[in-house]
Amino acid sequence: MSNTGTSQSQRRTGFSIHLLTASGALAGLIALQSVIDGHIRTALLWLIACQILDGIDGPIARKFDVGIHAPHIDGHVLDLVIDYVTCVVVPTVLLIRLDVVTPAFTMTIAGLILISSALWFARTDQETEDVWFNGFPAMWNIVIPTFLILGIGQKTAAIICVFLCLTQLTVVKFPHLVRVEALRIPTYSITIVYFAAFTLLSAQYPNGPTWARNVIMVTPAYLLVIVVWRTWFSKQTIFGYSILRK
Repeated sequence: MSNTGTSQSQRRTGFSIHLLTASGALAGLIALQSVIDGHIRTALLWLIACQILDGIDGPIARKFDVGIHAPHIDGHVLDLVIDYVTCVVVPTVLLIRLDVVTPAFTMTIAGLILISSALWFARTDQETEDVWFNGFPAMWNIVIPTFLILGIGQKTAAIICVFLCLTQLTVVKFPHLVRVEALRIPTYSITIVYFAAFTLLSAQYPNGPTWARNVIMVTPAYLLVIVVWRTWFSKQTIFGYSILRK
């Protein structure tokens, strides 16, 4: 044991978890190359791999107290760097490569996504005390693939992109789907079903079952309801449920 109370084994474990987080950059690079090569199904699946890595590294890091045992690397900063690549840059290239939005506005919207997302990642008030995000949390790795999977029209996709970019610097509340405590059971359940449908449709792109497409279309309606509820009517209860953490 060292004077700090951290063993070599704990240091190695902490560094290994940082490596797990950093590996998301490699997965993002493979997704990006797949987009460039026109292998869209492969790109979508690698973006899902990035989401899985992003979802598991945080809980693992907290379980092993990585901030204590490997403090020479800031896990939060590392996570933000990787997320900007996988959640913003790669999906934006996908948007450009496949003309997801109206071609005349492609570069304008792509630039808006990159800039607004960079500013969002630099916010000092990203999260509320009850673990909701202030502003749209740059989940372009979900939004843009969803446009492709559902075949959303270019004009509609462009309008949605601009709207989400504008919300990134606001205090409109978006849920952290894994950590938020309010409505945890329905939110978890819907998220799991959505992710299963999303993965299936990505694996079968551009085909896929109708039920999965319906799930992909319905889930945003649930998110819209709780976003509006938490942002503007947080003190109201609905069917006995509160949107605030108890």
